[in-house]
Amino acid sequence: MNIHKRALTAKAFCIICMIVSFFLSCARILHREAGGPKESMYRVVFSNPSYQDDMDPSSLLLAIERNESYLRRLDKDLIFSYGPDSVTAERLLSTMTAFKTLLKKGLTPEELSGKIKEDFVIYKAAGRAVARSVLFTGYYEPILEGSFEPDSVFRYPIYGKPNDLITIDLSVFKDKFAGEKIAARIEGERVVPYFTRAQIDTEGLLSGRASPIAWLNDPVDVAFLQIQGSGMIRLRDGNTLKVGYQASNGRPYRSIGRYLIQEGYLTLEAMSMQAIRRCLAEHPDIVQDTLNYNESYVFFRVIDDGPLGSLDVPLTPGRSIALDQSLFPKAALCFMKARKPAPGSKEDSIDWIPFSRFVLNQDTGGAIKGTGRADLFWGNGPYAELAAGHMRQDGELFFILLNK
Repeated sequence: MNIHKRALTAKAFCIICMIVSFFLSCARILHREAGGPKESMYRVVFSNPSYQDDMDPSSLLLAIERNESYLRRLDKDLIFSYGPDSVTAERLLSTMTAFKTLLKKGLTPEELSGKIKEDFVIYKAAGRAVARSVLFTGYYEPILEGSFEPDSVFRYPIYGKPNDLITIDLSVFKDKFAGEKIAARIEGERVVPYFTRAQIDTEGLLSGRASPIAWLNDPVDVAFLQIQGSGMIRLRDGNTLKVGYQASNGRPYRSIGRYLIQEGYLTLEAMSMQAIRRCLAEHPDIVQDTLNYNESYVFFRVIDDGPLGSLDVPLTPGRSIALDQSLFPKAALCFMKARKPAPGSKEDSIDWIPFSRFVLNQDTGGAIKGTGRADLFWGNGPYAELAAGHMRQDGELFFILLNK
């Protein structure tokens, strides 16, 4: 082999090594969890999902209009992170307006897909490490029995915000804590964490600090109301009281379902909200220990409309999702693909079918952390309870943004 050919071979070898090194670097990036907003999503360049929507357009228009009411309250130059790109609130609002205009034209899914590809930028959620998919769960608005006054039946309070609960914005102390807040209380000259669920429920430490809004007949109902974040309470006189999230004790959320699995009461395969309820009903002696495993405690307020999400606008059943808002932009227009229970499914025989739809990022939650988690709000009623209680499905999540 002459010198010229050896040089070409060496050059080719170097190029191959560079290509291999590049793809290995990409693989390392893809197999770790995103570290912040800039890694939470990436632009989709070579593909465009088929935008089939399984719901009525009117519900989507309503959800978008609620988004617009939130965005109009903001400074138009406020910045949101779409992965590596910085986007203003004004551009988000323009996205809503442009998309509403498209919806009102009555386009076919194919025509809509074409217009989105022409006029919008598409991003995809980075998803979970290794799997790269998004795990979709569900939540709903429970309807519970309650009373304004306690008695031998209605003995378990739901509280308003305590008068000694304070929220501290850590970003005013150091820039590295931007977006970080803690819940606390003052004890003498010290700032200390707020009380845990166990301290509140078993030691009565909210006495004189918080007033009950209403009383329920089951501590498990209280816990599930706190997990869902909002609900309706059917009172003895037939009236209904709506309550929504106001604050929390700042303690980390821990899954009571995971606790029951660890303790051997349930299996992962059988896990659902309904299974947790049955298990605790069958083992009343473990109820308090199970509930105390989740130190997080939620305080409520009475609301007229709702339930309200973290944008302080009403959630739209089937259209509102909760994401980790330290990573994903609030009020983002999204498109999801996953599986749902088929109509007519029963608790003991759920038939899962694929579905896709446009959704809006209008809420957040203590359990919804990372780029690979999303929670879909199903509304209220039997189907909503079934879907929310059982949904744990891998899928894909896209973000739609108007071109500049």
